[in-house]
Amino acid sequence: MSTTSSVDATAGRIPDREDTAQRLLRTSAKHSYDPAVEIAWDAPLAPDRYFIDPRRSSLYGTALWDRMSEQQRIDLTKHELASLYCMGIWFETILMQMLLRHVYDRPKGSAHARYAWTEIADECRHSVMFSRAAEKFGGAHYGPDWLVHQLGRLLKTTSNGTLSFGGAIYVEEILDAVQREQMTDQSLQPMVQKVSWIHVVEEARHIRYAREETHRQWPRLGPLGRAYSRFILALVVYFSTSRLIDPKVYAAVGLDVDEAVAAAAANPHWRETKRFAAHKVITFFNEVGLIAGPGKLLWRRAGLL
Repeated sequence: MSTTSSVDATAGRIPDREDTAQRLLRTSAKHSYDPAVEIAWDAPLAPDRYFIDPRRSSLYGTALWDRMSEQQRIDLTKHELASLYCMGIWFETILMQMLLRHVYDRPKGSAHARYAWTEIADECRHSVMFSRAAEKFGGAHYGPDWLVHQLGRLLKTTSNGTLSFGGAIYVEEILDAVQREQMTDQSLQPMVQKVSWIHVVEEARHIRYAREETHRQWPRLGPLGRAYSRFILALVVYFSTSRLIDPKVYAAVGLDVDEAVAAAAANPHWRETKRFAAHKVITFFNEVGLIAGPGKLLWRRAGLL
């Protein structure tokens, strides 16, 4: 069966939009958390605990890593996680605007619209949570470079339904994969475990909402719309994945930035971490038919295929 017909058949089997929204609203009422209350923001950080599993660091396994002191390695994971949080804020800000555009013309009494507003409220809390954590870790100033920042401005203004939800799925899924490890890793900072747990619990609803909506939106596109969506999504994937770690994190721990950037780019352990984080979403996009055509080169360039 062709990709198109397979996707169309799958779209016909997905649950009713209102039924899904009602279930997600009930779950949100039971399992939503306020980071301002749930997280002990004034608690001191443990001086001897990592912030991410060292194996997930961009420099793990390199000659540069071998030359670093234990404290430098811990500090590097602290700043790398702050960079990931800041990238999360950047994309969640884009996502909130895309969700508002998605519901602008929809019935205001629909459960689907009410859940979109509920998700926006979740994302507001997540952005505040990530901002406070990044500040606590000394890296609230990290973020995408000027070019990617401007491309994000274009995406949030012009995206179609498939791109809005496809982009959301990609970023949320890669964070989810990493944070599912972090929330159960007792060797990490307690604050990292708590932030990860809150985000994983609430993002599970967001991912469900976005996956089903992607299945609904994709079959409505014609050949040109599908080709466009595949390519723009590939650009989103490439730029967001290649900017996960702000080069300023290396300067923050006393490393030569050019040497560290080159070491990370050539590091097979870091490429494997990115593939690990993107494994579930790549499987989903392949099922839908969103990875194909010229954009597939960008997926490879990002080190994900």
